[in-house]
Amino acid sequence: MKNNDGMNYAPTGKKANVVEQGEFCFAATALEHGHIYGMCNGLTEAGATLKWVFDEDQQKVAQFVATYPTVQVASSLAQILHDSTIQLVAAAAIPNERADLGIQVMEAGKHYFTDKAPFTTLEQLERVKKVVASTNRKYAVYYSERIHVESAVYAEQLIKRGAIGRVIQMIGLGPHRLNESSRPSWFFNKEQYGGILCDIASHQIEQFLYFSGNNDARITSSQVANYNNKHRTELEDFGDLHLVGENGATSYIRVDWLTPEGLSSWGDGRTIILGTDGYIELRKYVDITKSSSGDHLFLVNKQGERYWNVQGKVGFPFFGQFILDCLNGTEYAISQNHIFKVAELTLLAQQQAIVVE
Repeated sequence: MKNNDGMNYAPTGKKANVVEQGEFCFAATALEHGHIYGMCNGLTEAGATLKWVFDEDQQKVAQFVATYPTVQVASSLAQILHDSTIQLVAAAAIPNERADLGIQVMEAGKHYFTDKAPFTTLEQLERVKKVVASTNRKYAVYYSERIHVESAVYAEQLIKRGAIGRVIQMIGLGPHRLNESSRPSWFFNKEQYGGILCDIASHQIEQFLYFSGNNDARITSSQVANYNNKHRTELEDFGDLHLVGENGATSYIRVDWLTPEGLSSWGDGRTIILGTDGYIELRKYVDITKSSSGDHLFLVNKQGERYWNVQGKVGFPFFGQFILDCLNGTEYAISQNHIFKVAELTLLAQQQAIVVE
């Protein structure tokens, strides 16, 4: 795992099988973003069987096979979709192509697991909602900054135990390193990537709804800018927004592509969760000047000040829960309504954003 390259950030965890070999088979396709490796790692560590891979780019396929040597190379997407043993297709397509691919997968009777952001337009969201309703298949999203970060998983557990009381505010900071020379051309085309709020701010919006227990929220302000990459005319390298949940909790979110080269990680991702009885701070990927590893959690409440480094200690329960949800028709890992609401708010924040010159 490359800690200085967010595009290839693919966490690994401990084996925690919820199914036997061959009981839940899935395939990988559309290998446009390195997050596909994190998605496959999480699923296989929970016991899923990675049966097929397909991509038109043979170099991407060769790299994938080198990482997962037991996978079979499909000759086409159709071969995967016609395989009755495949229950799920995982994909990291170009963002504006994710909805159409998901529709194709669900109409073939498979569940779909896509990298974030799941949509680049509200029209795509509405079309997918109809197909989910008609097929009863899942359109799931890899919100890695919560489900694949152990400090975030532990924060969830603490919040559920009442460690900070009622959550009333969250600050979500999502800085990323641009790594311009290694990015594909679509990354700089706004129609294809959707804008910075559509893309990386989706992580923070998802966390706010989840940690604060909100089913809905409204965007009160949002803005975007290109401060440091004027030669990339369609890139937004900064964005922020405010939102208010239906239960009164609020959030400020800031994302950017301005991580300096001197940082040991691809981004100093931080989340501060304020409750009525205390607060939690997550330093997800680095604790600057102290530790280049991640998963630092700080808790302050009535009992005092606490610190944990939970890397390698908590695990990633989402993936096992998600597999069982696919098999049983349940929604313990993440609900479809939650996924659609996060997408809607993300798209509205992008659509309404003031452009700062």
